[in-house]
Amino acid sequence: MSNVLILGANGQIAYWVIERLSGANGVGLTLFLRHVRKLRNKAPANARVMQGDVLDEAVLDQAMEGQDLVYANLTGDDIDKQAKAIITSMKRTGAKRLIFVTSLGIYDEVPGKFGVWNRRMIGEALKPFRRAADAIEASGLDYTVLRPAWLQDEDEIDYETTMKGEPFKGTQVSRKSVADLIIKIIRSPKLHSRANVGIDKPGTDGDKPSFY
Repeated sequence: MSNVLILGANGQIAYWVIERLSGANGVGLTLFLRHVRKLRNKAPANARVMQGDVLDEAVLDQAMEGQDLVYANLTGDDIDKQAKAIITSMKRTGAKRLIFVTSLGIYDEVPGKFGVWNRRMIGEALKPFRRAADAIEASGLDYTVLRPAWLQDEDEIDYETTMKGEPFKGTQVSRKSVADLIIKIIRSPKLHSRANVGIDKPGTDGDKPSFY
């Protein structure tokens, strides 16, 4: 049995992860979110649901106990504090494997006119995400940091990846595609171990996402 803790289980990417892992043999889910009533999915039989805040040390530790992998799908201008709380809790409870979703642009890795547009749109908001990624990389945990392109709701799985230090490709990607990569890592935890990965839809290069 592989035990997976999903932090921010009401998120739109998390929705697809939960759907795909619903009833999966050998997978036990813990769905952690601030307000249980906001859970988008009907809780599957292989899941328990916990209400709490990742900044609540006692509750987070309770959720973290016995977990083999932690997938964090969080946001907010305190995302760096949330990341540090998760790191600390994982070390206290012995959890080792972390998947953490951030954003494209945290390393100013987006080239060309799209990079200029991206900085103008979300540049200031990226600073705590960069600090979160830095803390995770320095934590000693077995991590994967994901940096999705601008997210869309198309019902498709179509993506490519880039590594930290490489120019980012594309402008957009479906949430379902990001979820697919997360599920692959959950099922094969050595995939993208200690890696920082950009994810986009091939062929979407341009000055900005198509929906802007």
